[in-house]
Amino acid sequence: MAISNTGAKLNALTPRPTQGLFGDNYLSLADMDFTKQFLPDVYEKEVERFGNRTVSGFLRMVGAEMPMSSDQVVWSEQGRLHVAFDDVAIADATAATNKVDLQSADNKGLLGVGMTVIIANGFSVVKARVASLDVDGGGNALSATEVQVNPYGSATLAGLLTGVNTSVSGAKLFVYGSEFKKGSADGGKSVDAQFTSFSNKPIILRDKYTVNGSDTAQIGWVEVTSENGASGYLWYLKSEHEARLRFEDQLEMAMVEAVKDTGNAAGSAGGAGFGGSEGLFEAVETRGLIYNDANFGAAGGAGLAEFDDILAELDKQGAIEENMLFLDRATSLSIDNMLAFQNSYGTGGTSYGVFNNSEDMALNLGFSGFRRGSYDFYKTDWKYLNDSTTRGLIDDIDGIIVPAGTSTVYDQNLGKNIARPFLHVRYRASEADDRKMKSWITGSVGGNYTSAADEMNVHFLSERALCVQAANNFVLLKSTQL
Repeated sequence: MAISNTGAKLNALTPRPTQGLFGDNYLSLADMDFTKQFLPDVYEKEVERFGNRTVSGFLRMVGAEMPMSSDQVVWSEQGRLHVAFDDVAIADATAATNKVDLQSADNKGLLGVGMTVIIANGFSVVKARVASLDVDGGGNALSATEVQVNPYGSATLAGLLTGVNTSVSGAKLFVYGSEFKKGSADGGKSVDAQFTSFSNKPIILRDKYTVNGSDTAQIGWVEVTSENGASGYLWYLKSEHEARLRFEDQLEMAMVEAVKDTGNAAGSAGGAGFGGSEGLFEAVETRGLIYNDANFGAAGGAGLAEFDDILAELDKQGAIEENMLFLDRATSLSIDNMLAFQNSYGTGGTSYGVFNNSEDMALNLGFSGFRRGSYDFYKTDWKYLNDSTTRGLIDDIDGIIVPAGTSTVYDQNLGKNIARPFLHVRYRASEADDRKMKSWITGSVGGNYTSAADEMNVHFLSERALCVQAANNFVLLKSTQL
């Protein structure tokens, strides 16, 4: 009976004393089905195909983080120093009355007899003196929103304001002084300081990473380079490391994107008990300035004219001299083009950069800072607006102009005026607990025995809110073409 030897080919090999490749000691893949002659080369270092993946850092550049012990932060912002209204109506321009309707009883409360005002209706400008708050020239009672004026140089408003008819609205009025007769007993009008109170509430953010016990017993090292520049090896907690980075990104993204929902409509977040918080974008859209579809790179100086429109509006607000421009790539390049058109160096306004502007040494087509009028601007790309997994996916925000420096506000909790960055984060903290960025471990793996589950849970938690003070000095650049 013949004996079949399935390992005959293996038996015919001649072993060698050294680790060398010879014709009679080579095992091909056809010679065996239980292993391979050579293990594959494995790159243990990750390939960073997306570069630095984090998008945080914006708030660290322009703001600060401060603790708070309450579940609400309240602050007051100064009102305008001078009295002005941008939507008044010429109720009656005849000599008998010369009535001006201020559209609001609150507005009327800011004016007093004797004040001198300027009234403009888009066609002409009239200077007048407030004559009465009670009755008009004919002895008729004035409404709760009307005042009577005496124009300088004419018996009637109609004689000075061209294009005016009765009940025309949209006129503008502001107080520039006062005038009284000799020996007048009237001392003028006491006007209380105007201020506006704002508040925000923190939101609680949570996340966790879970690994089961079996995976912790199988060691697998991966060489990584973290987003902060550190490099080294991570075991199974590599995913925990990325979960922490992702959560830290979300801490900032939530402060930028959060919205309030104070309603209780069924099906809404507010109705379900989640009131949200006011983030940066909502604060600027509600209380700040918005510029749509900017085209700063337009040729022939048109782009600079658009930018000057923004400066004109900043002049009407706080006129903060130093500002930061956080932009997406397209808007950043358009501003480079805008500035290049104004540059006298080289053909077409090319800038040759840092090497004494030498064309032969280096070509620099980018600008990091510039001055226009009385304003200084420092420009940087905001990765959050470019990343295809964040706002770069939607591409509806082109950038934001943020004032640098601090503002003085009245803190309701401290009971005094304090200086704060225009943009800052408040997080819940006390002597017993600091909720700025908490992390803890539960489960039955890794030396923590808090449950019967064969797993390790790494938890992350933060409770915070963003304070956007003097939002009227912020400019949000939006795109209506998504």
